[in-house]
This record gives sequence, C-alpha cells and structure tokens, in this order.
Amino acid sequence: MRIGLLTEGGYPYAAGESVPWCDRLVRGLGQHQFDLYALGRPGTPPPLPPNARVVRTAHLDGPDAAGLPRHRLERAAFGAGRAGRRAYGRRERRHFADALHALAGGLCAEDAPGTGAGTGAAPGGEPAAGAGAASFAAGLYALAELARERGGLPGALRSDDAVRALETACRAPGARRGAAASGLADHLAFADHLERALRPLSLDWYTEDTLGSADLCHAAAGGTTALPGLLAKRFFGTPLLVTEYGVPLRAHYLSAAGSDRSAPLRALLAALHGRIAAETYRQAALLTPGNAHARRWQEKCGADRDRVRTVHPGMAADRFAEVGEDEESGDPATLVWVGRVEPAKDLIALLHAFAEIRARQPDARLRIVAVPVREPGAGAYLTHCRGLAAQLFPDEATGAHAVGENPVTFEELGGPEAPTLEDVYASGAVVVLSSVVEGFPASLVEAMFCARATVSTDVGAVVEIIGGTGLVVPPRNPRALADACLALLRDPERRYRLGAAARARALELFTVEQNLAAFRGIYLELLSHAPVRHRPGDGVPFAHPAEAHVPGSWTHTALTAGAGGPDA
Repeated sequence: MRIGLLTEGGYPYAAGESVPWCDRLVRGLGQHQFDLYALGRPGTPPPLPPNARVVRTAHLDGPDAAGLPRHRLERAAFGAGRAGRRAYGRRERRHFADALHALAGGLCAEDAPGTGAGTGAAPGGEPAAGAGAASFAAGLYALAELARERGGLPGALRSDDAVRALETACRAPGARRGAAASGLADHLAFADHLERALRPLSLDWYTEDTLGSADLCHAAAGGTTALPGLLAKRFFGTPLLVTEYGVPLRAHYLSAAGSDRSAPLRALLAALHGRIAAETYRQAALLTPGNAHARRWQEKCGADRDRVRTVHPGMAADRFAEVGEDEESGDPATLVWVGRVEPAKDLIALLHAFAEIRARQPDARLRIVAVPVREPGAGAYLTHCRGLAAQLFPDEATGAHAVGENPVTFEELGGPEAPTLEDVYASGAVVVLSSVVEGFPASLVEAMFCARATVSTDVGAVVEIIGGTGLVVPPRNPRALADACLALLRDPERRYRLGAAARARALELFTVEQNLAAFRGIYLELLSHAPVRHRPGDGVPFAHPAEAHVPGSWTHTALTAGAGGPDA
C-alpha cells in the first residue's frame, strides 16, 4: 500500500512532538511504502528506511511563501502586472470572485462550527453540513480547482477584490455579530491570514504522480496540515485518515486569547479555523484522536462518532523497564516534577503546596527537572519560580539552590544530577503533575512505565491516562495537591500498589507496539472499503500465478508455461 503521509513541523527534517511518532510509524510498518509530504522548513533529512521517501517539501511561513515557486506567486496576481506576468482573465476573475464570496459568506454565517452543524447524515454517507459550512466548503474547493488550473492563489488572496468580498460578507444580512463589527483594518489583517492558511491550495502536489498515486492520505495533524488530504480526496477520491494528538483548533483558541488582536478579528480567525476543522472532520474516512480529550473536541466540531476511533500515542517503554522492575529504588521522601517550565505547568501552585508538605513532613524534598527549552524569554518563568522558592524557604536557601542544601532543587535534564529521564524518575517516590492546561502529558506515562505513584491535576487527558492508578486533584488547588502528596509519602504500601497498577496499565495501552498494531489494522480496513484504482504501469491484475511467489524448482517452469506454453 502506498501511504501519502502529510506531516507538520518539518518531519523528517526537524524535531517536534509529532516527529518521533511519524518515524516510529514509518519504520514499524515496513510492509507499506510511505511518501512523505512535509509542511515545514526544509533541510537535510536524516537517513530514512527503505520504505520511505520525501516526495515534496513546502515551507509556508513568511511573507514570500517559501514553499511556492516565485513564478506561481506572480502568475496568480490580478491585473495586467509587470511584463512577463500572466494575469487572470475575465473568466478566472469571475470564478475567483464567486468562490471567495461563497467562502467568505460561509465564514460569516450564523451556524458557527461547533454549534451542531454537520452532525446529521448526508445522502452520500458523509455527515451533513449546515448552510454556512456548505458555502465555505464550496468556496474552498472552487479556489482549489482554480489554483490547480492557474498555478496558485497567493497574489489573488491578497488583492483588493479579496478584501471587498470579505467586507461584503461581513455586512450581509444575517452575518454573525463578531463579523458585522469588523472594520477595514480587521479585513486587511484577516485577508493576510487567509492567504497564509490557504497556501497549501497552491502547492504542486495534486498530480497523478504525487498525491494522486497514493492509496491513502494520512495527515499527522488537522488544520492546515490536512488540507492537501482534503484536495487529494476531492481530485482523486483518495481516502483521508487524520490523526490528532493535539487539537490545532484548541491551540489556536489558546494562542489568540492573549493576543492584541481586536475582538472582530479574533472572531473571524476562529470561524476560519473552525470551518477548516469541521470540513476536515466531515470528509475524513476515519479520525484517530490520541485521547478522549481530543475526541470530545472533534465531536463538538461536528465529527461523526462512527468515524472517530481513539488510538493512544505509542511511547518507548523499554528504556524504563529497569526502573519499573525495581520498586525499592528512589528516596521515599522525594517528590519529582518533570517538564517544560512554563506558566501552563503552574509551578507556583506546586511550590505553595510543597511549603505545606514541608511543614507537615520536614524531611520531604521536591526535585524540579526542566526539559531544555531554547525559546526566547523561556527563562523568565523559571527565574520567577526560583525567587518564590527562596521566599518560601528562607532559612534553608543558600542562593545557589544546590542539591542537598535546599528542599527544592531546580535542575535541567541532561545535567550532572539529572542525566537521563530514567535517573530522574528513579530518584523519587512520587511523581507530580501540577498543570492547569494539558493535552496528553507524556511525563505521566513515563512515570507509569517506571512504576511510580502519581499525583496529578484534573486537566486534559490526565484522568484517561491514570485510570484509577494514581491520585487526581483539582487544578489551582495547592491544599488538595499537598494532601494527596502527603497521603502517598506516608503510605509506602499504597505507593507500591498504585505504581505496579500504573505500570501494568501503561504497558497495556501506551506502548509503540499497540500503536503500530492499531494503524496496521486501520490501513487495511480503509483500503478494503476504498474503490479499486488501476493506474497505468501497475501491470495487469493476476498476470502472474499465485504459486509463482512460492520458492521452488518448478517456479520458472510454471511461469514459462503460463506465458507461452502449449496450453497458453
């Protein structure tokens, strides 16, 4: 089977959350051929297995759309333009205007994504779409067809015609309140964002020898990453599988909440990303969220429950086997926290909780191990946490927070005191997660592989992961966090019992093997329901007898007789 794998974050070029999963999928399903289509910054790929090849790479960030050839941008511009540029004719301009009016009208319509539109059944077996969603989809595919014929859209989507079409839709009767309140500045900013979001429509990926040759398109994320899969289904009937271990729509809402954008602009952007998500969920043959939390988001956006199947992400368990088999390892009075030091992890609440723990159990210690982050400004929150620790434990602080001198230590993974994750988890008795926002926390699964009892806040997929093998408390509640940690620190037998149950659960649900087994079956299932597609050059079906593949001295004779023997 030939799989067109649509990746985000630049796999196989860059590092990211989806990169290890993509690599394990490609290497673990060696019986399939993977054609990689990477949306991200290109570079020099690492050695790939024999069953994988990079077919196309597109870097779509930046004002010049580096993933698109320059001539494509120029040919797409409106007007007479400079010498050598081919402008849209009257027919193309009319088609573009009609398509953009349909798309903009669908964005501004009242049946916003997530309010129930798209939950019924259409005659073709796909979930039905509301009027706004249907108008958006019609405009999207019309733009895609025009881009395929004329070589791209970026210049057109930045034109005055595009801004006027958006303004008309926002002023139309029945437009949503947020859209109706938008002004010219909002329309200009949104047109720029729309051009960036729809750049995949202008890629040269939609030919018979690229995505048209795939038996199945597998998008490693939703949102913009899945757009080429939508077009492959539209142009070639290729089934689309969408895997989401995080929800792009949710990430957009969270990132936009604290931005300096105006309320009408945020409403338009939310409508755009919501419409793209809803259309992706409606057209996908199957959705495989990584957890129930992501599944609920998909269903709220109109995904048909019959097309949603949870497949937990696979994680390598072998590296933690030695720690998990040694239940006696670790300091019985030490709490361990591992992760990226950022406000969403709420280390402030954890430090306040530990102050209460320390007052009730003076020998308790807290080990905070940070995963290295190379982003600008990432150290500000860590500095704030260090300062709070010095204030909460003034008599014990030395200013350097060195191991053995303060009950709270701040370390970095890979350092002398925390060289590996296995060493970190093995050093403590209880692993703590104090976040206020989470998706699928990998550190929790790693702690379970290590047979460690856990105390976690009830966010994201935590309850689904724990499944009764750890203690869960409300977020932003230091008192509850302290009580749960003390309960485990003071009860070794309970810690061992919960740790053993956690390890058994993790080995059953969250290993690489179970993830590969699930997708192995899903690929075969989707292909079995897809229509047979005979492509030129594939050969004639049944041209070779089945026994020709069985080794033996008679094989050559059988092939010769079948090809031109006396009975032929």
